[in-house]
Amino acid sequence: MKRLVPLLLLLLLLTAAAPARASESASGPQRVVSMNLCADQLALMLGAPGQVVSVSRWAQRPEASNLAGQAAALPANDGLAEQIFAMRPDLVLTGPFSNAVTKRMLERLGAPVAVVPSANSFAEVSEAIRVTGRAMGREAAAEALVADYEAELAAARARAADLPRALAATHYPNSYTSGAGTLAAAAMDAARLDNAAASLGLNGPSPLALERLVMLEPFLIRSRHISGEREGRAYENATHPALAALVARGGAVLAERWQVCGTPFVTLAIDALAAARR
Repeated sequence: MKRLVPLLLLLLLLTAAAPARASESASGPQRVVSMNLCADQLALMLGAPGQVVSVSRWAQRPEASNLAGQAAALPANDGLAEQIFAMRPDLVLTGPFSNAVTKRMLERLGAPVAVVPSANSFAEVSEAIRVTGRAMGREAAAEALVADYEAELAAARARAADLPRALAATHYPNSYTSGAGTLAAAAMDAARLDNAAASLGLNGPSPLALERLVMLEPFLIRSRHISGEREGRAYENATHPALAALVARGGAVLAERWQVCGTPFVTLAIDALAAARR
């Protein structure tokens, strides 16, 4: 029951930010189309009823999106300029790494485009929320969501405060890890874990050889990856005997959707790490 409390608090947080403020949305864009997984979720959290008319197909995938059920009620787009323009948007939300050709074509066709920044720190999550809120004409809703998120973040840190520091490392398909300057690294630090990849001088998503990882003997953090259950050479090292021995020492398995995007759901990653350590 105790483990359910943080999740319930977060659900209340999102519900509290959801009610429409008619005065905000009346002067803002009325038909918002999002073509980026991270922007999708922020738009759904901040939008007035009926304001968001389409989200990316990724938003409807439960392994990738925290709001897949809500997204399933909307038409999905594939990030194609002609497809999005036909929806008559008065605002298109995209991300820094979304299709640049689509962005330029939409702008040439006269569709306003706003880029929601990626988040590699807790502070940048707040900024991404505010940027989305300003673009959608939902500034008050954004400030309310930021306040609730930052309060829950402080609470998650407090819940982990009694844990001793320990060495940890993330392990993703194809032997990638989260180095310094990532949201995953921030969640690790909040859960009182020292990032082994950062200590090796690795920044951002970086390859970390399995041999080196095993020698570090860290608290191992694996993920239920947003690509779902896939087969391929990138996933073969997950069954390596050396990794299996490290897994047997203990660790955590996180839903990657909690920290792949800059949303308030990152607090769930902190609580899950702390719970696994206990």
